[in-house]
Amino acid sequence: MKKKHVLSLVCMFLLVASGGEVNAKKPITAIGCADLIAAFRYTNTTITSATLKLEGEESVAGIGSMPEHCVVSGKMNERVGPIDGRNYAIGFEMRLPTSWNGKFLYQANGGIDGSVVKAFGNNLGGGPTSNGLIKGFAIISSDAGHTADGGQFGIDPQARLDYGYNAVAQLTPMAKSLIKTFYGKKPSKSYLYGCSNGGRHAMVAASRYADQYDGILAGNPGFNLPKAAISQIWGAQQYSTISTPATNLNSSFTPAEFSLVGDKILAKCDALDGLVDDMVTNPLACQTVFNLDTDVPTCPGARDGTCLTAAQKEVLADIMTGGSNSDGPLYINFLWDVGIKGSNWAFWDFFASMILDPGAVAFIFTTPPDYPPQDPATFNGPAYTLNLGGTGFDPGVDAPKIFDTFGPYTESSMSFMTPPDLTMSGLFKHKSKLLVFHGVSDAVFSSADTIKWYEDFLDTWRGRAQNTARLFLVPQMNHCSGGPSCDQFDMLDALVKWVEQGRVPNSIVAKARGAGANVVNAEVPATWAPDRTRLLCPYPKLAKYIGGPIEDAASFRCVPKVALK
Repeated sequence: MKKKHVLSLVCMFLLVASGGEVNAKKPITAIGCADLIAAFRYTNTTITSATLKLEGEESVAGIGSMPEHCVVSGKMNERVGPIDGRNYAIGFEMRLPTSWNGKFLYQANGGIDGSVVKAFGNNLGGGPTSNGLIKGFAIISSDAGHTADGGQFGIDPQARLDYGYNAVAQLTPMAKSLIKTFYGKKPSKSYLYGCSNGGRHAMVAASRYADQYDGILAGNPGFNLPKAAISQIWGAQQYSTISTPATNLNSSFTPAEFSLVGDKILAKCDALDGLVDDMVTNPLACQTVFNLDTDVPTCPGARDGTCLTAAQKEVLADIMTGGSNSDGPLYINFLWDVGIKGSNWAFWDFFASMILDPGAVAFIFTTPPDYPPQDPATFNGPAYTLNLGGTGFDPGVDAPKIFDTFGPYTESSMSFMTPPDLTMSGLFKHKSKLLVFHGVSDAVFSSADTIKWYEDFLDTWRGRAQNTARLFLVPQMNHCSGGPSCDQFDMLDALVKWVEQGRVPNSIVAKARGAGANVVNAEVPATWAPDRTRLLCPYPKLAKYIGGPIEDAASFRCVPKVALK
C-alpha cells in the first residue's frame, strides 16, 4: 500500500474516532482535577477545593445531566475593608469539562452579585435550552468581590469597584491561566455573557476588555443601572399614592388591570406588523398608536378590572416616563408593550423597588454611601424607598449623588457601573463581536435605553456597525425571560458561529414555552400554538409574514421596517 494511502486511512480513522468533527471535544487534561490545588499558582489567589464530578452526577432543571467535569472553588485578593472592617475577597467557581471544546466562557451573574452561582453557563437566551458546560466550555462564575448583604458592601470603596468592573478584570487572566494549568494550553477563544446586571457586566467588558474576549453576549443589559434603580424607587413612590396602605404597592394595580392595559395595547398594535396573530412585533410604531387615556376605559365608579381610575392612569403614565425631579429626567422612558401583563413586570415595580433597590441605592450607588444615618443592622428597605418619616430617598436631593465622588470614593457609581466608552471602539480594534438582546417589556432596564444606545452606535460607526454588534429585540418578553412571548433561544451558538465561522446572525429563531416545553412558561397565550416559533431580527429590521403557517418562524423573514406593508 502506498504511503499516502496509509496516511489517508489513518486520518479517516482519527476523524471517525473523534465523532466526525474537526473541532470535536477531546477528553484530554494535563493533570488530574484534585492536583490543581497544589499545581496552580497565581498572584493573590487561593484554590480552596477541586472536585471531579462524574457524568450524570449533577443535573440542571429543564436541561438534563451534566458531563464529567472538574469543579474548582477559590478566591482572589483577600483583604479587610478599611472602613467597615469586614473581610472581602473575589470568590469564584470554575467548571472544567473533561471533554473540552478548547474555549473559555465567563458567566456574569445578575442582581448585585454577592454569591458564587454554579458555573454551568445557563441562560444563554431567554428560557433554558442548553448550557455552556454541555457545549464543552470551561466556565467561571463569581460573587464579584463581596457576599450577599443587601448592598451594604458598598460602604467599602474597593468592593464598589470590584462589583462594577474590577472583578472581571482580575478573574479573566487568572481563569485563562488556570485553564492552561489544567489542560496544558490556553483557550483558543474566549466569550463572556450575562443578563440583567450580567448584561451590564457584558457591556462594561465590551467597553473595557474587548482585548480579552472574542465574543460578548449581553441580555437585557442594565448598563445605566444606578439610573434605573433610582427610577424604580421614584416609581414606587408614585404607586404608593394610590395604594392602601401606602406600603402595599400591589393594591395600586391588580393583575387583571395590568392585563387590561396589555390587551388594549394588543388591540391597537397587533396589526402594525401586517399580521393579526396576538403579538406586537413592531413595538416602536406602537408607541405613537396606543393612547392610555383614550384606549383604556376610565372607571365611572368602583374598580372592577375592566377599567382604570383617572388616578391610576396618571400614575401609570408617569411610571412609563422613567421619572424626573426638578433637574430633569431620572432615567429613560419605558415602552408600551403587551408584556406589561406579565407577572415579572409587577415583581420589579412592586417588590424589587421595595426590597432590592433601596439597599443598592443607599449603600452602593449613593456617594458617599448613606451610612450613617442608614444603619445596615436596622436598615428598612420599604421605609427608605417611600421616604417614610423623611429619612429615606428624596429624588430631588439624593438622585444627583449617583454622579458624585467623595474622599476614598474616587469614582461615582455612574463611573464604576457603566461602560466608559459607549461607542465600543475596542471591539473594532480587537475584532471582537457583541450580541445584545432585550425583552421589549422589561420593567427595570428599559428596552428604550438599549435601543437609544444602539441607534447612537449605528450613527457613530455607520456601515461598520452591524459587522461588529447587533441588537435583537424580543417582543413581549419581560426581564431576561417570561411574559406572553417566544422567549426560548440560544444566542451563544449564534455568537460562536459569528466569531468563528463568519456567519453573521441575520435572524434567530425563538420558541414559545407552552404546554410540553422543557420548562413551561404559563404566560404563553392560549391562542398560540404552545410551540410557536418566531424570527428575532437584528434591529432595526422586523419580522414580516410571507405566507404559510403563522405558528412557524419559516413563514417570516426579516425586512427593513419600511418594507412591512
